[in-house]
Amino acid sequence: MLPRWPRGPLPCGRRRGQELKQQADEPTPVGNYHQKKEEEHSLLDKLTHQLQELAMSISRENITEIGALTEREEDDDSAEGNEEEDNDDEEESKESGGEEEETQEEEKQENESHQQATSKEYTAVGNFTAQQAGDLTFKKGEMLLIIEKKPDGWWMAKNAKGNKGLVPITYLEPYHKEEGQESSEEGSEEDVDVGDEIAEELEVTRRTGSHWSAVRKALSEQINTVDALTTMGAIPTGFRPSTLFQLLEEGNQFRASYFLQPELTPSQLAFRDLMWDAKTGTIRARPSHVSLILTLWNCKMIPLPGMSIQVLSRHVRLCLFDGNKVLSNIHTVRATWQPKKPRTWTFSPQVTGILPCLLDGDCFLRSNSLSPDLGILFELGISYIRNSTGERGELSCGWVFLKLFDASGIPIPAKTYELFLNGGTPYEKGVEVDHSVSRRAHGSVFHQMMMMRRQPQLLVKLRSLHRRSRNILSLLPEIFIGSMCCIHLLIFYRQILGDVLLKGRMSMQSADFISNPVLATFPTLLEQPDVMDALRSSWAEKENTLKRSEKRDGEFLKAVFLLVYHDCVVPLLHSTLLPPFRWAEEETESARWKVIADFLKQNQENKGALQALLSPDGVHSPFDISELTYDFLGEIRKKAV
Repeated sequence: MLPRWPRGPLPCGRRRGQELKQQADEPTPVGNYHQKKEEEHSLLDKLTHQLQELAMSISRENITEIGALTEREEDDDSAEGNEEEDNDDEEESKESGGEEEETQEEEKQENESHQQATSKEYTAVGNFTAQQAGDLTFKKGEMLLIIEKKPDGWWMAKNAKGNKGLVPITYLEPYHKEEGQESSEEGSEEDVDVGDEIAEELEVTRRTGSHWSAVRKALSEQINTVDALTTMGAIPTGFRPSTLFQLLEEGNQFRASYFLQPELTPSQLAFRDLMWDAKTGTIRARPSHVSLILTLWNCKMIPLPGMSIQVLSRHVRLCLFDGNKVLSNIHTVRATWQPKKPRTWTFSPQVTGILPCLLDGDCFLRSNSLSPDLGILFELGISYIRNSTGERGELSCGWVFLKLFDASGIPIPAKTYELFLNGGTPYEKGVEVDHSVSRRAHGSVFHQMMMMRRQPQLLVKLRSLHRRSRNILSLLPEIFIGSMCCIHLLIFYRQILGDVLLKGRMSMQSADFISNPVLATFPTLLEQPDVMDALRSSWAEKENTLKRSEKRDGEFLKAVFLLVYHDCVVPLLHSTLLPPFRWAEEETESARWKVIADFLKQNQENKGALQALLSPDGVHSPFDISELTYDFLGEIRKKAV
């Protein structure tokens, strides 16, 4: 007979969860954020400790009871034989509450083989509330017996009370008897670090160079915060810590500045993606395996977070993905929304003047990967701040993977795609963003159609390339994702890079520093979109003053671009008045844009930045050699590391 759950700590846990929810819904800000945060964390730690002690006590009772049953069966075998053992088994099944015959056979198998019993027992790593009829509600740390494993990611399970229902496998990890003897601290760490078990259950193929370790680190760092927000009802159950944001925070290997640098061949004697064409006097165009343009239209039916957190930014991050690892830089497009339609995100809004590159929904992508599983990974995310503690974070509101080739290797057609979002992380399957609009809903055809219309979705359009667009994209690096509004500036950078590294070098074996402020600072410019917008604005004003014949002269355009860059970007990047760039901080963004706007206005009045640079009122940080020189070998070493 399976042990029953003690009733003591659970009502206490519920009451404390309700108290936390009431405290989170209070709109009044707390003065001492750190003290409030420590109190909240200590309360959550106590609750987690009680649940772990409860799970340990139940597991010990279960072990004791199984041992008693085994001794009892051995005595019956020696005294009465196999027939009386069957009668005893029938009596035990009646005492357990009249369970089904399949359950009786499984219990007999558990008594005969301890290893089989262990393999069918799983521990819940999170709280789950039944989404519809037939689901089983359970708490974190609860022991579940798996009765049937289904390929759709929902298994039939039974809890200690004998209740049966479907449970998502992403909330389970295999249970081992040794875990019950460990300390509560080690148990809590194992509850968080479940990446290996989840990956095995989901049959995710892991290869060298995959980013599952980064995902595990992200989950381990933010799982406590996400669990607290989910328990308080602040976020839907399908929200997770943002996977792509964590990869960006790991270093620069997924940033645009990393992929913009030229790549050497295996022999280290030539450039792989940068070649000189002597006939045209410029860099040679290199077509890639995948070259296309996509447009982000909108996102519909995105669940709203609760009142206990304040949303600072809504955005979409996209990258090339093969189902296992990220293959390109991670590009971010910020979304806009209207108060009347808070569940709908839109891109490329109509603005006065130039459209900020951060809001541009038109993106290009290039890749030379030959993987048959190559596709585009879209992750919808929000940057938030908790009202009670002031803690900042980034959450994923859902993800979707658009495969670029079908089963026969043919590219998918250029058209508009309506993509339904998945919950969890890209390494999880079967998780829904919002359980209230489950895709597994049963009922009439009309009811199912209405439920599908309420699913969170992303509308994306793939556009076919004409000859001019294809020729322009062929001048960019082999692997890159970026905004279409900045593509002409990237072409200028690549052409200057070819002039300096291929055309103007006296010796290809030279390892000396190259004096060129554009090459030294342009990669940094990609990480500061507001300064990039300033360069776009200055170049557009200068280009309007040029004649048609001058616009057709490539060498003249490069010379004019260098002058505009030196007058606009170089002074701004080294100005002490410009605050450091911080993502999703409205005050910092406003202060930066005010400094940039004042500087551009002053340049326009003085016809250049020379007077502002020589003015005694201007304050600039001291120059060093890294601001004026380009260390190509140093960049190659960074990429190797």
